[in-house]
Amino acid sequence: MLERASAVIEAGIKARLHLGAQLYVSRDGRTVGDLAFGEARDGVAMRPDTLMLWMSSIKPITAVAIAQMWERGKLKLDDPVALHIPEFGAKGKDRVTIRHVLTHTGGFPFAIGPWSADPWEKIVAQLCDAPLESGWIPGERMGYHVASGWYALAEIVRRIDGRPYSQYAREEIFEPLGMRDTWLGMPPERHREYAAKQRIAPMHFSTGLMKPIPHNYPFWSDSVDALAVCRPGGSARGPIHDLGRFYEAMLAGGGNVIRPQTVEAISARHLVGMRDRTLGYPLDRGLGVVVDSKQYCNGASWYGTRCSTRTWGHAGYFCSVGFVDPPNKIVVTLVFNGMLESQENRHDARMISTLDAVYDELGFA
Repeated sequence: MLERASAVIEAGIKARLHLGAQLYVSRDGRTVGDLAFGEARDGVAMRPDTLMLWMSSIKPITAVAIAQMWERGKLKLDDPVALHIPEFGAKGKDRVTIRHVLTHTGGFPFAIGPWSADPWEKIVAQLCDAPLESGWIPGERMGYHVASGWYALAEIVRRIDGRPYSQYAREEIFEPLGMRDTWLGMPPERHREYAAKQRIAPMHFSTGLMKPIPHNYPFWSDSVDALAVCRPGGSARGPIHDLGRFYEAMLAGGGNVIRPQTVEAISARHLVGMRDRTLGYPLDRGLGVVVDSKQYCNGASWYGTRCSTRTWGHAGYFCSVGFVDPPNKIVVTLVFNGMLESQENRHDARMISTLDAVYDELGFA
């Protein structure tokens, strides 16, 4: 099964677009394929249980953490962020609500760099001290808050619950859903266990001109320091089938982490056709997730061209995607360990070709 999708991924390896990849597909809760391709690093075979860097494909996890707080009556979606983080209200951000942050309309998209090396407390302080972008009225513009919004959301969870966000995500979402090898901040002792079994893959830099090489950005390596980092919008590590378990739970109505009506609220279209000022094209957004937007342009076809209009999930920076297609009862998660940062068209092509091949083989040609 999944021979066509496998052929696309293997062709990408031959074209030096990636060193390896993982693909997980299920339909109606039954696994169709849990596949690994190529190498995790030079000389080490990729396996389905290899831990990969998901980048922004982790973002719906933080959305679910906020949804849990909402279900438990600890917050309201239209609460100002400053109600839960008082110092956040500085410099015009007092009007920013949790809903604004979830829909990327808050107005502070570049308040924090995507991969700051600073400790959590310093990052939150910088976020709180940042001004609202000039001329931005919260709720009236949309621009991808790559990192800043996710620190705000995770800090809200931390202040309400009391646990570090990395611990909260592990205990309240990953473990209940059986995502045992997924981490947002891995303890050194666990890193030693995984590393001894060669289960951690670094991200690679790809150009298509030579064999992909380990990326020189330290946070994307396989070091103990890189995996210890908790960045709620982008530093998750795990086998991609673990992300598949998350979406299978959402397909089943939230599994044991949120209620069916909350899943519906998250995945509804809260913004339609609004141009993303960061990405440069329109996206339909739910609450912390992106709903199928293939009607706008090739770049917005995050889930390929065959999925239903009710498909939702999130993609990760030039390397990954995870989504659920409820009408068709399909879950797909995919990650490449070769990042095509400066070649958006080539990345879009490999992603769309792989996802469309999955749908073709499932009978949705």
